[in-house]
Amino acid sequence: MVRSVITGSGSYIPPFVQTNLDFAQHEFYTSEGLPLPVDPAEVVSKFKKITGIEERRYTTDDLNASNIGYEAAKLAIKDSSIDPETLDQIIVAHNFGNVIKNTIQTAAVPSLASQLKHILGIRNPNCIAYDILFGCPGWLQGLIQADAFFKAGMAKKVLIIGTETLSRVIDMYDRDSMIFSDGAGAVILEKKDGDENSPGILSFTAQTHSVDEVDYINMGISNYPHSNPRIRYLKMKGRKVYEYALKHVPEAMKACIDKSGQSIHSVKKIFIHQANEKMDEAIIKKLFLLYGIEIPPVNIMPMSIGWLGNSSVATIPTLLDLVRKHQFPEHILHPGDIILFASVGAGMNINAVCYRC
Repeated sequence: MVRSVITGSGSYIPPFVQTNLDFAQHEFYTSEGLPLPVDPAEVVSKFKKITGIEERRYTTDDLNASNIGYEAAKLAIKDSSIDPETLDQIIVAHNFGNVIKNTIQTAAVPSLASQLKHILGIRNPNCIAYDILFGCPGWLQGLIQADAFFKAGMAKKVLIIGTETLSRVIDMYDRDSMIFSDGAGAVILEKKDGDENSPGILSFTAQTHSVDEVDYINMGISNYPHSNPRIRYLKMKGRKVYEYALKHVPEAMKACIDKSGQSIHSVKKIFIHQANEKMDEAIIKKLFLLYGIEIPPVNIMPMSIGWLGNSSVATIPTLLDLVRKHQFPEHILHPGDIILFASVGAGMNINAVCYRC
């Protein structure tokens, strides 16, 4: 039986801390270009209650997505003790490529994966490097793709990276800008022979809803009425995203657990995309209600959004790495533990993976 096993992980935590107080002096505008009729300090206070975010991390001006992806990747390679020349694939999930500070253009040619292969110094031409654009669930979709390549006999060892510098594509006049951050996370996934009790990926689910939902997260002009209309920023219909996620994500997570043959009671930890603390809590509660359980287990959901913000594709691999490296004393993974990964984002896309440690 083929098992896809995470043998190493790494992450990059940007050094620059942007607190909620840093936003208290900002001018915020509505999507119609009107000043918000609320004091910025009150906007920030309400934001904390809704999202759980107190601070977020931005990288230094001289680094871009490929640079910070490299920092996470080299740690994952070291953690796994592999020879990088034996990698069959490098999969890099992102949404904006490299965005140089104070510019308005993204760069994704050559692909970030090719750039990362270059920075890592990997010479093996049979190591295929490519990018994946799948919104915030991109890193998890890379995990799913690598698992499929293993089962098809097309690969044995893959580096999967999620990296993003969202601080460079946000509209500072939009209160939603306080959600987003920079970061990178990576894992080494290896093909292993095993049996039904061996560690590795047990099941997955993935969906795309692109009828009414396609523009819930999109690129649009600044809320500031005198901004350059040619420049686009990351935009989100917050209420729509929340309602969509609460409706569809728990069902996809349940389908993944059921497909794995595991019981909900055997799930020890849930690594969910760090999008919004209250939304994530509501999703977990809804998941357990689908099984007739009114109160989820205590400490089942590690959270990093309070101090790292939402770094899109980087949130789950970063959180996993922090837990694996014992940075959360209340969240310890043991051999044989069943864990669940789940994400939701632009597309609108959803995915989940059930995994045995």
